[in-house]
Amino acid sequence: MLDLATNDNGEPIRLKDVARRQEISEKYLEQIISVLNKAGYVKSVRGPQGGYSLQRRPEEYTVGMILRLTEGCLSPVDCVAPDGGGCEKGDACVTRILWKKIDDAINEVVDNITLGDLLDWQAASADDYVI
Repeated sequence: MLDLATNDNGEPIRLKDVARRQEISEKYLEQIISVLNKAGYVKSVRGPQGGYSLQRRPEEYTVGMILRLTEGCLSPVDCVAPDGGGCEKGDACVTRILWKKIDDAINEVVDNITLGDLLDWQAASADDYVI
């Protein structure tokens, strides 16, 4: 998603180009883009000049949205996952308090950083580059 946002020039971006830039397998990328496409996060254009682009503006995607879609639950342990997990100790478990705080911190970060923020950070770090 960040590569699509970074390289958006109004034309669809080929997966082959994304795979090369990101140094990942095109087959693996096809699996990821399929999930993103089905969810409406990206749009595809078929044909020789085809490829993919973001469906919405980068500011409209949070990192949490993208990670949950592509990776699943972000909770560090099952007992604090949204589905509640299946811990027998439940609320009597003292370490569950710790895991819940970690889970809350993760969600606070990923749900408040957008793809647009990542683009801004990327641009700022490029400005620091010196030869």
